[in-house]
This record gives sequence, structure tokens and C-alpha cells, in this order.
Amino acid sequence: MVSKIMKKIAIIIVLALGACLAPAAFAQNHGEVGAFADYVRLSPPDTNHLGAGGRVSINVRPMVQLEAEMSYDFAQSFTESFRIGGTGPGTGTVGVNRTDIRFLHGLFGPKFQTSGKWIRLFGTLKGGAVSFRLDSRPATFGTFNSSVEGLRADSVNGVFYPGGGVELYLGPIGIRAEVGDFMYFSNGAHNNLRANIGPTIRF
Repeated sequence: MVSKIMKKIAIIIVLALGACLAPAAFAQNHGEVGAFADYVRLSPPDTNHLGAGGRVSINVRPMVQLEAEMSYDFAQSFTESFRIGGTGPGTGTVGVNRTDIRFLHGLFGPKFQTSGKWIRLFGTLKGGAVSFRLDSRPATFGTFNSSVEGLRADSVNGVFYPGGGVELYLGPIGIRAEVGDFMYFSNGAHNNLRANIGPTIRF
């Protein structure tokens, strides 16, 4: 079933690219498809998590879209401080390692945007779910597929996500940056900083 879903996503991306290359009569702004690098500051335990995701947006009005996205966070960044010779100010270095704490989250909701051709500001309100799990295996497509397949057996928490950002375009191809509050509910609400950036294509 997961392979069928992945094939459908690939078909949507191919159709979107085809629409971008079609004659001007067909290259209208119907929506967007994109990928992104994802960052979540998870609190508690106050750790920085990194991952990747994808999204599809469909216009329902010129300045309103319905958007669906999914992200898989599988790596953790950390800062280590050390001193040279035991004296003087500390020096920091940032590292990124695979972590056993993985979370898969999906969101859906409206996106409200300005009407600019090259620059667009936007805000969004989305609801969805997140599944946390411990997995010591490497982060591969196989472990991602098992995460999707195991959603029914895992503990799934509700999510509310208000966010906003900016899109910059050169023709149909652009880049999107976003920041928001990734709020999940488990024995109360937990607020978490979330940011992502990546390419986007209008079709």
C-alpha cells in the first residue's frame, strides 16, 4: 500500500513539472508542490531534530490554498562546548547525528497568501497528528515505510500548527521559508518551535 502511495506522489510531481513546462495558456497558478528540510525544537526534552518532508497545495481562491504535508524527523543536532588548555572562553561546535527518537507528522489546513507574483507572504493554520517512536535502525526509505505502516499500532497525538513565512519565485520555480508553533497534545499542550525551508514549484 505504501508503494502505491509513493507512486501516486511521483505521478503528482511529474504532472506538476509538466504543467510548468506547458504553454502559457495552461501554465496557470493552480497550486504548488514542494520539498523541504525540517527543523523542530522538541520541548521537552529541549532537543533539536532535523528531517525532511514534502507538501502539495491546491488553490481554492486566488489567495487561499488547501495544503497537505508530511515530515519525517530522524536526526538530532547538538552543540558541544570545550576549552583549550582548560582556560579561556569555551568554544562550541555543532554536530548532527542520527537519533533513536523518530517522529512522523502529517498536517492539513488552509494557507492564506498575498497576491504577489515574485514575492508572497503567507500564514497557515493546520491540524494533524504526530507519531513518536524509538528506532535504532538507520534512517532509510525502509524504516520510513515501516513507520507509516505502524501508525495504527503506535501512539498518535493530535497536532495544531499556526505558522507563516515567505515564498520567493523566479517564474514557476521558487524557494519557501516558514516558521511556526508545532503544538502537540499529550497530557496537555506542548509548544515547539518548527522551521523549514526548501524548493517549491507552481503549477
